[in-house]
Amino acid sequence: MRIPENKIEEIRSAANIIDVISEYVPLRKRGKNFLGLCPFHSEKTPSFTVNEEKQIYHCFGCHAGGNVYKFLMEYEKISFVEAVQDLAQRLGIALEFEENINEERQSEQEILYDINTIAARYFSDNLLNGIEGEIGREYFNKRKIRQQTMRAFGLGYSLNGWENFIEFAKEKKVDLEKAVQLGLIGKNKDGRLFDKFSGRIIFPIFSPNGRVVAFAGRILENREGTAKYLNSPESLIYTKGKILYGLSFAKDEIRRQDKAILVEGYMDLISLYQNGIKNVVAVSGTALTEDQVLLLSRYTKNVVLLFDADTAGIKASMRSIELLLKKDIEIKIVSLPPGEDPDSYVNNFGKEKFEELIRYAQNFMEYQSAYYESLGMFEDPAKTTDVIRELVKPAALIGDELKRTLLIKSIAKKFNLRENLLETELEKAIKNTVRFSGDSHRIIEKKLNEINQLPVSDEKVRKKIDPVIINLEKEIIKLMFEGNEDVIRLIVEHISPDDFHIGIHRTIADLIYNSFRNDEKILEGALLDKFNDENIQTYIREITMEKYSISKNWEEIHPGPESSKVLMKDTVDKVRKFKLLLIEQKIIENNRKLEEITEESEKMEIMKDNRNLWMEKKQVAEDLPADEQFN
Repeated sequence: MRIPENKIEEIRSAANIIDVISEYVPLRKRGKNFLGLCPFHSEKTPSFTVNEEKQIYHCFGCHAGGNVYKFLMEYEKISFVEAVQDLAQRLGIALEFEENINEERQSEQEILYDINTIAARYFSDNLLNGIEGEIGREYFNKRKIRQQTMRAFGLGYSLNGWENFIEFAKEKKVDLEKAVQLGLIGKNKDGRLFDKFSGRIIFPIFSPNGRVVAFAGRILENREGTAKYLNSPESLIYTKGKILYGLSFAKDEIRRQDKAILVEGYMDLISLYQNGIKNVVAVSGTALTEDQVLLLSRYTKNVVLLFDADTAGIKASMRSIELLLKKDIEIKIVSLPPGEDPDSYVNNFGKEKFEELIRYAQNFMEYQSAYYESLGMFEDPAKTTDVIRELVKPAALIGDELKRTLLIKSIAKKFNLRENLLETELEKAIKNTVRFSGDSHRIIEKKLNEINQLPVSDEKVRKKIDPVIINLEKEIIKLMFEGNEDVIRLIVEHISPDDFHIGIHRTIADLIYNSFRNDEKILEGALLDKFNDENIQTYIREITMEKYSISKNWEEIHPGPESSKVLMKDTVDKVRKFKLLLIEQKIIENNRKLEEITEESEKMEIMKDNRNLWMEKKQVAEDLPADEQFN
């Protein structure tokens, strides 16, 4: 099923992007825009800009941006359809669906979600109600997991045998090839199908908004040559490194406490949640990734690492520190007693003792120092030197200069060293560190420069374009996005898309002209989605939103009708300048040709063309409205 385009636009038009984003990001008014700290990257100075009139947002730091649907998709990590449904529910708008209309990729996602939902219910029913599910129930009972918790997390059991799920899937008319794609069914070399999770307890893996995207299955008895855990492969709806287990359950509590506890495994998380520790997420047996850190940073900037006390757990903590620091996240680390993991500790000692552990969590420098000390690294001066250098390196990843300075002071005090000595080491480390924001900015700039070049086919040799023309073209594009019908009509009547020298400007003008001629309202928030190229969307936001807003609102300076008059006067002025400049360029080019050619007849043709061009220049002033009309 598909949501009709007119319904999508109705919902988008009814929503106020300021109201929606304000639920996630504190915004304050500055001029025509609203500013806040970007939820998509770490920053101290607000560069996240939201324009109520255009109904778009844009970050001048990381270049994230789009309309209200894009924000919900990026922030909540949901699909476009889910974003439309979410917004419709907020606004109380009833959704309508169309049947069998070119569903393609959108439909593919929904089909995969539906198959996973059917499978999750099947596994859960096996565990909670099936006779064969007793083995799974016994396992969870031994782990002190209550039935209510099993239901909440959708825990399940896959029956022993080769084709139990396959037969169930056939009854439910599930597309078996898609079930193979999702890893629920396996296929032998000879093409025979079999149940992939046979004889395992099942942990459904949810997206941040609570949809089943994958499964993990754990064996209950050791089998030679069989992995303890089996995980779904990556698919259209599941990317392993971009999912945090339990986030859909924990996100509200994480926001409320402004703190997340990060653990390693499914059972660690489930046991903590059952015992009332609800701001917890898990990496699920994989190394923490940058995408997971970015996802977590949208909910909090304070993270407590709670990994096992064994060597693997300590190494996982050390690897995670670097990734978290890059996003300016405050890190605390809990050291569990030997032989304990979060699951066993909370069940053995209870919630209060666990919360006491969290209160006394170490900062990352203390934790790393204790780790190196346990290895005997401080008994040898040469090794101590290496350790101190290792402790300084993480400081180079911290974007906040004050935090860096305080960290260096702490290290200097702990080891009785001069601060300037450590600052020298810090400078070396910083030079070897590629900062995210600078690297991202260079990439975006390069892409935009590539887009803006004239195609080779336009000229045998590319000529340098006059910067005045480039700026005028940008200004005219910006004017068309003001949403003023008279402004757009004037531009459409006097300038052709082919008049633009820059390829990206021609592309944008073409779409706007077509939309205007089809009587569509020209609003940036609605138009952005019509451009499939993300680079073009970024470019439009960059040139149409002011990075540095004026201190007073435009309407306060030019209230009511006067604002529209000023806008029209500015449009006439820029269109006139642009048209005259185009004519002058042609005259200059003709004069250059006159100096080069010797054939008299050709010279006469060029001179005739020049006379016509001079007449065109005079005509420009007559064709356009006079400035007096706007005084």
